[in-house]
Amino acid sequence: MSFILQTHHLTKTIGGKDLVRDVNLHVKQGEIYGFLGPNGAGKTTVMKLITNLWKPTSGSVEVFGETLFPGSYQMLKRMGSIIELPVFYEHLSGCENLKLHCEYMGYYRHGSIEEALELLDLTAAGKKPVRSYSLGMKERLGIARAVLCRPELLILDEPTNGLDPAGMKQIRDLLQALCSKYGTTIMISSHILSEIESIADTIGVISHGTMQKEISMNEIESTSLAYIEVTVANPQRAAYVLSEKLGLTNFRLNGDTCFRIYDSQISTQELSKALSLNDVEILSLGRRNETLEDYFLKITAEVKDHVKAD
Repeated sequence: MSFILQTHHLTKTIGGKDLVRDVNLHVKQGEIYGFLGPNGAGKTTVMKLITNLWKPTSGSVEVFGETLFPGSYQMLKRMGSIIELPVFYEHLSGCENLKLHCEYMGYYRHGSIEEALELLDLTAAGKKPVRSYSLGMKERLGIARAVLCRPELLILDEPTNGLDPAGMKQIRDLLQALCSKYGTTIMISSHILSEIESIADTIGVISHGTMQKEISMNEIESTSLAYIEVTVANPQRAAYVLSEKLGLTNFRLNGDTCFRIYDSQISTQELSKALSLNDVEILSLGRRNETLEDYFLKITAEVKDHVKAD
């Protein structure tokens, strides 16, 4: 297995508190790796350690087959990143900011700045000062800067913050194109699980500073549970029908009025008929499969319960 990025027992401690501890993650070359976790789980800390912005208290980072050290400047030239909010020289234009980036990266491919601006739909704004940009435009300029030098490894921390749905789709399409066309390996964190689900090859879940799971999306899809989801107007009556009239045991209430029924022997037709005959108003009914969000919530809920028990 060829890993372009690995961490080995990575730990960062500040003020006696472990921000992350014993983190082992593995990113395969040429894939999109979705890095998931609740707020405060340690995603940004790990990404700062990977990009050498912070130094580990213990453990190590291995990139391109070599251990990352404080002086690994040449290795960092092969990477692009956005960690937290991108920062620019506000009085300079977008073009000028990108030109400065090329200068300190030692990258001088003709037309690269114009190409990056076009990819992120910023051509018209390229000559305007960055202080006039909206939050979404600054996010897109940050991504333009991250991809400008054609990095082999791209590290993106919540890159779609401040973007509308159209902008999010644009970034999603761009990342998939970079991966498929140029072989760029991408590690991306996001709290929008549907975005990760649509592009990631592998996901890593971190919670309370420790890695909980690394799993491919194919594995999640192959082991996902099928269920019937039904939303009703009177959930107490519906619960009675499900358990007493139909004899179902494997179901749960998801929210206030929505049931998920995992018993495979019941059909949607049988369910609809039984609820209707027992005066339960059905608002919606259909078959579903567990999503990445379901999987993520299950993993993090297990960790939360374990932490409480400790």
